[in-house]
Amino acid sequence: MPTPTSTPTPTASPLPEPPLWQPGPAEIQPDVKRRAVELVAALGAWPPGGQGAAAARARVAALGLPPALADQAGPLAPAASEASLEVVVAQYGGILADSASVLVVCRQWTRGPDGSVAEGGTTVDVRLSRAEPRWTVTELHPGVAGPAAAAPPPAVARVLAEPRIELPPEAAADLRSGTVHDSVLEAMLRLAGPYTLSVSVVRTGHPLDVFGTARPSDHPLGRAFDVWRIDGTAVVDPATPRQLVTSFMRDAAAAGSYNVGGPVAIPGAGNRFFTDDTHHDHCHVGFDF
Repeated sequence: MPTPTSTPTPTASPLPEPPLWQPGPAEIQPDVKRRAVELVAALGAWPPGGQGAAAARARVAALGLPPALADQAGPLAPAASEASLEVVVAQYGGILADSASVLVVCRQWTRGPDGSVAEGGTTVDVRLSRAEPRWTVTELHPGVAGPAAAAPPPAVARVLAEPRIELPPEAAADLRSGTVHDSVLEAMLRLAGPYTLSVSVVRTGHPLDVFGTARPSDHPLGRAFDVWRIDGTAVVDPATPRQLVTSFMRDAAAAGSYNVGGPVAIPGAGNRFFTDDTHHDHCHVGFDF
């Protein structure tokens, strides 16, 4: 009789293992960003069998941070047996002498019960306060974009299809939700003519108010977007030509933005430009309609 043969069990493909994001040499308070990224990575990635609240709290405690922060992980900790995470970029939502907001923009891969891999991601507003020997995390605010609209504005499809506009998962979900103003969409498309834009944040995941103030931010209203990389070079990188950043900021104003922030001071009476420590690592493009 022929010997029965067994069907080999398929081996699940491994999840991506991107390196942990690190701040560059030109960062203001680089350890603030490093601290935020370490926490988000501890909450959003785990080996097989490392799921669950108790394991997450243990990973947070190993960083010397309050374990209860794990209870604020929200969409960063879905029900999955295994997860990996890539931090696309960590940019400031605000930086003051004793407090900070770091927007940690993520892609995440999770293993399903059948071994399949799902890809997603979120943007986490990590709040920190100054402490010794390192800054500490006080709160987490993971973004949750709304559901996709049945009929988003026509410009949404054009932006999503434009190869010169790079969108992380949360920003793409913002566009699909139909909650982003046409002024933002049209400006993205116009700027994608002369530039390649790497967008960090549109609406979800940004502080509701301009950090350190009670003034509402344009981001949650769907009237702003941030760009962290232009033509493949990071805004914060000292090797990025300042002329490139200046040209981008001026073209953003020409595209209709009333409030353009970035690392470059652009003079002019009644101008639309500003610079500060928060915007040394990205360009902000805001609209008032």
